[in-house]
Amino acid sequence: MLKRLSKVVNEERKLAVGLMSGTSLDGIDAALVEIIGFGPGTKVRLLDFESTSYSVEERRQLIALCDPVSSTVEKICKMNIILGDRFAEAALAVIQKAGLTPEAVSFISSHGQTIYHWPEEQATLQIGELANIAAKTGILTVGDFRPSDMAYQGQGAPLVPFVDALLFSHPTENQVLLNIGGISNLTVVHAKNSSAKEISAFDVGPGNVLIDGAVRHLTANQQTYDLDGTIACKGNVHYDLLMMLIQEDDFLAVKPPKSTGRELYSEQRLATILKKAENLSLSIEDTVATITAYTVEMISQSLELYVHKEQKIHELIVSGGGAHNQAIMDGLRQALPYKVSRMDDVAFTGDAKEAIAFTVLGNQFLHGETNNLPSATGASRNVLMGKLVLPS
Repeated sequence: MLKRLSKVVNEERKLAVGLMSGTSLDGIDAALVEIIGFGPGTKVRLLDFESTSYSVEERRQLIALCDPVSSTVEKICKMNIILGDRFAEAALAVIQKAGLTPEAVSFISSHGQTIYHWPEEQATLQIGELANIAAKTGILTVGDFRPSDMAYQGQGAPLVPFVDALLFSHPTENQVLLNIGGISNLTVVHAKNSSAKEISAFDVGPGNVLIDGAVRHLTANQQTYDLDGTIACKGNVHYDLLMMLIQEDDFLAVKPPKSTGRELYSEQRLATILKKAENLSLSIEDTVATITAYTVEMISQSLELYVHKEQKIHELIVSGGGAHNQAIMDGLRQALPYKVSRMDDVAFTGDAKEAIAFTVLGNQFLHGETNNLPSATGASRNVLMGKLVLPS
């Protein structure tokens, strides 16, 4: 074991596959990445990217697993194995797409699929069995990062800010990196010449999770998300309902560090919102436009409360599925006094950002280097996060 691990660690140039499935439950992102070095000298290059969608039935089952009322131990056990195989298939697909073989890849780093995140009890559960990934690919596999941070009083989230700080620090300007997946989360990346000591990063609130759910319910599963924000752009925001949603959202007032998920922005919460919209006789377009504005408003108010008072920001860089939603991007540009860009225009495709980030976290782990950010997660110290599975 030590010989195999040492070989990987001592490689000057590593090829790694990062696997990510987020709160949106839309599918598995697989990024094939070249990594050179570790720590502050880390350099990454995206070689290929592949996104594999979940079927309607798989998504339905995963949503049910996220709810304690509809979830069971048997269903969790079964889906853990199914997803392990699906993650392995996603890794092999992106390797094949790049014209390579599994033997060329040093390691796989998998976030897994979160089905319950309970930071108040320092508990979390990500499924997608690592042993299955390693067995079916024949590649050393790292994963299950969050529990190690939580063992040191952290929230186990957000994890990507560690990588944001490592890769995206601008020489002279402060930037905010915003990822809009199912949940929105942001990282304030200080300029290299800044005197700021700590990176500020936290979950903001809903990203696409309520938008996707609304579209799914209102179209009877004919659509699972608002492609490019087309539905929202055709509607009008109902501002009284929007203000009601903001006022009812206690998460906005929680001071960072903080994290959240489907436990708060649940199917029950969505049902309540849709009932309010129905009582107001809102059209599908107006309902989706208002829920989309809710996502934008939570982001802009969070920035005003927890970022703008502390530092001057030069640019907001958006990644994740929300970066493709024109209603969200237009809303952010209207709400914020500085440049709003997409990750695609700055570095690599924003859809691959989180999968890339997990290759960096996995690389840190293999080098025995800490890979959390206590100012983001609230952990009592820097922690080495991850678990290792070697294929036989």
